[in-house]
Amino acid sequence: MKTLYITRHAKSSWVDFTKTDFERPLNDRGNRDAPEMAKKLIKRRIDIDAFVSSPAKRAKNTCKLFCEAFKADPDKIIYIDKLYQASLQTFYDVIHELDERYNYVAIFSHNPGITEFVNSLCENVRVDNIPTCGVFGVESDITKWKNFQEKENQFLFFDHPKT
Repeated sequence: MKTLYITRHAKSSWVDFTKTDFERPLNDRGNRDAPEMAKKLIKRRIDIDAFVSSPAKRAKNTCKLFCEAFKADPDKIIYIDKLYQASLQTFYDVIHELDERYNYVAIFSHNPGITEFVNSLCENVRVDNIPTCGVFGVESDITKWKNFQEKENQFLFFDHPKT
């Protein structure tokens, strides 16, 4: 059994227009929401063996705040360049390449790709938009990540800061 927690980065700042999209940091709300969402997952008794993130600043910082809440080493975050502006197929490619020793993986990325991806995961579950710091959980009855796309996933939950 393998479990994914797909997480959109927390709210980012638009204050400094000299920064590129890639360099945008979290704003105050984002810095509050990320630890709160992580605490919600901890209350659900969720385990995470691997934290995988886009290297864009807002995704990276969201992931680090989750690591802090989970008491995980942020130096072990796996940064994957192609998770920035990822397409649907890119998400599947990243998952297929995950190390098999990981059973519970949290992936931090961006819209619009993240919403398209979660809507491909479960036949009867649709989300109009993954809001900032939203988390979508699925479980798959597989032993190898390379088989993830071949199986129907079991929807676990969808949560975000405003719920």
